[in-house]
Amino acid sequence: MRLTEFHELVDGQFGRARGRSLLVDHVLTQLGGRTATQAIEDGLDPRDVWRALCADFDVPRDQW
Repeated sequence: MRLTEFHELVDGQFGRARGRSLLVDHVLTQLGGRTATQAIEDGLDPRDVWRALCADFDVPRDQW
């Protein structure tokens, strides 16, 4: 998944303001206690980060 697609999915699901906040404030235990931004900066695939966000916020699986 491209980073631009990742950001489009985050904005579409959570709204631009809330989504951007989640990326830097919400800690994803599934990804080693990192925020989404940290995980991506550490080289994780944005798709894996997207899935972790979806799991934490109970996004229906068909939208992952």
